Amino acid sequence: MASEHHRQVQFVLLLTLGLNLLVVVIKAGVGFMTGSLSLLADALHSVTDSVNNILGLFTNRLAAPGPDRDHPYGHHKYEAIGALGIAAFLGITCFEIMRGAIGRLITPGDPLKINSIDLWLLLIVLGINIYVAFYERSVGKRLGSQILIADAYHTMSDIWITLVVLAGLIGVRFFNLQWLDVVLALPVAVLVLRSSWIVLKSNLPWLVDEIAIAPEAIHQVVTSVPGVINCHDIASRGLLGRQIFVDMHLVVDATDVATAHQITEAVENRLAERYAPIRVTIHVEPPNYQSPQITYGSDTQNL
Repeated sequence: MASEHHRQVQFVLLLTLGLNLLVVVIKAGVGFMTGSLSLLADALHSVTDSVNNILGLFTNRLAAPGPDRDHPYGHHKYEAIGALGIAAFLGITCFEIMRGAIGRLITPGDPLKINSIDLWLLLIVLGINIYVAFYERSVGKRLGSQILIADAYHTMSDIWITLVVLAGLIGVRFFNLQWLDVVLALPVAVLVLRSSWIVLKSNLPWLVDEIAIAPEAIHQVVTSVPGVINCHDIASRGLLGRQIFVDMHLVVDATDVATAHQITEAVENRLAERYAPIRVTIHVEPPNYQSPQITYGSDTQNL
């Protein structure tokens, strides 16, 4: 099942890589022929799309294997690292766009010459970007792939950038508003920066082991299992829908190992029904175990 998941992710990344390379060729070709700063900046942004696909293929290959001797918790974080790489590329693109626009404002270049063929080529590019963004996001949500979802956000920003550039070139073509090519390049940087923040915010919790499930919620589920007296020292990490790891101490109503084992199995099954995929580590304690940590109240929110 896991190998099939990663094969599907790899297929999507290969398909979008081919389409993004086509977009780069069109944008760069038209940009060099017309001398459009905004279009060349847009082509740079599309180059990062292709680099992100390559990065995604690399990280997806690393994330594919299950747990092994060197990685007993699996390889899932490789996808999050790849997504953060995408955020870094977005930030670099934002800087390059702003630097180029400010430079052109200070030192204007030669007047742009835009024809109808250039505009039609950009419309084709826009259609490709729309297809890639929605297709990649749809498959990413279905497969639960952070790398596809992050890359879809990146491509979505490319759609807005292309629309802005197209509007500017239409103004240059029909109204000779040469300044539009430079001025409209600045909102492009803002859109890229926003996409970078979205990707960063959605992947940092996984990498810094932020809490995945409130301990009170886990406590409520666990104590509903027959034979469980209480639980404490609950910790969780991971991402819901991808992989959750939970550690806890469990006080059970059992005097023999076999009964205690049955209760812990029931606890693991109950948590899996609610939060799968999940991996639970339980430290079993006898029914007479005493500790101030086994109750929940206003002073135990950090358990």
